Amino acid sequence: MVELYQTQRAMRNIRRAALQRGVVGILDIGTSKIACLVLKFDGTGTDREVDGVGPMAGQANFRVIGAATTRSRGMRRGEIDTMAETERAIRTVVAGAQKVAGCRVDHVIACMSGGRPASYGLDGEIVLESGKVSEHDVASVLAACETPDFGRGREVLHAQPVNFAVDNRSGLSDPRDHVGNRLACDMHVLTVDEDVIGNLVQCIRRCDLELAGVASAAYASARAALVEDEQGLGAACIDFGGGGTGVSVFIKKHMIFSDNVQIGGNLITQDIVQGLRVPLAVAERLKTLNGGVEATGRDDRDMIAVGGETGDWEADRRVVSRADVIGVMRPRVEEILVHVRQVLDAAGFDFMPSQQIVLTGGGSQIPGLDGLAARILGPNIRCGRPLRIDGLAHQLTDPSFSGAVGLALFAAHPQDEWWDFEMPAETYPARSLRRAYRWFRNNW
Repeated sequence: MVELYQTQRAMRNIRRAALQRGVVGILDIGTSKIACLVLKFDGTGTDREVDGVGPMAGQANFRVIGAATTRSRGMRRGEIDTMAETERAIRTVVAGAQKVAGCRVDHVIACMSGGRPASYGLDGEIVLESGKVSEHDVASVLAACETPDFGRGREVLHAQPVNFAVDNRSGLSDPRDHVGNRLACDMHVLTVDEDVIGNLVQCIRRCDLELAGVASAAYASARAALVEDEQGLGAACIDFGGGGTGVSVFIKKHMIFSDNVQIGGNLITQDIVQGLRVPLAVAERLKTLNGGVEATGRDDRDMIAVGGETGDWEADRRVVSRADVIGVMRPRVEEILVHVRQVLDAAGFDFMPSQQIVLTGGGSQIPGLDGLAARILGPNIRCGRPLRIDGLAHQLTDPSFSGAVGLALFAAHPQDEWWDFEMPAETYPARSLRRAYRWFRNNW
């Protein structure tokens, strides 16, 4: 944990240095596409309305000066499968964004959805010697949180304090300068497979880029798709991606749970390939242009021409109905929603004061998905688009770019995490002694 703490602090320092230089790259590395945004931090942005529409995110200190997307290669289920292909795809999309921006990008902040994320709730408590909470006390209570055994090969991706309590006053977001005798903290920790993050770091270094931060794709998508009231009162964000479906739960503007369902839009495309016996490109087109989950009587008469891939259109031509496409897609979409329901039940989502669910990601644009999700997940369903940020092109504001927009907000205004505070050096031997004591107590 000490090595991890130092690594994350180093990346925080790299991010600050990049912001001072004024240019930072954003990399949303997904299974279906890779998006790159170039952010300019010059403080010249304003909240004035442009053509009657203002920047909904309210971010006045940065703007998008370059953007590019490309088809993802070498990725499988949100993880790097073939390093060389992913490297070429990242080089392509970064070069395209740099060309639009007219400047070079040296530092990037990336997000990924794989790695089998797992959430943990930690708590700690200390005695306030001075009778008032200081910066040192906040660092001490965070370091005092009992760390469970995450398992071999696991890496902490996020470690955010979600609640502070001074004596009997709970629900504090910033306890500094509060008067009291005891300080307690609740912290949410998200872990992923260490190899997944290591492959990401290696791939970005091979692209002659320096990594200034890593975030969970589910967390980034929720930052963009959930409005401020939803983040505060409590809501779940379902990110329908190509390689998987991310689930994140927010309350009091902090993520308290995150998980990933290993079924995404690519599997729906594979079902169409096998069910209708069409090539992969045709299946993707059918899913995008003619797909859905709610069939009507008219869909039986809505015929779609397919075939001609062999070059002989007359010999290979045939037609399928839109009802056939829907009949193949609906069972898989229902399976995804059932798995999401199980994840929400495991997170205790039914006990939250607000049970708003927001659908985002490229798969959320399937016609009729909101109605089907309302029957499986709950009635409070809406489809979320990313918040508006200055300089973002209109074609990049659909739900499939929620991760990239949320990562831009994360780069400009990161929430406090454990490594943002200077860890007291005296906590290391105490933590080691407590672990040794627990080991002897449990084994002897």
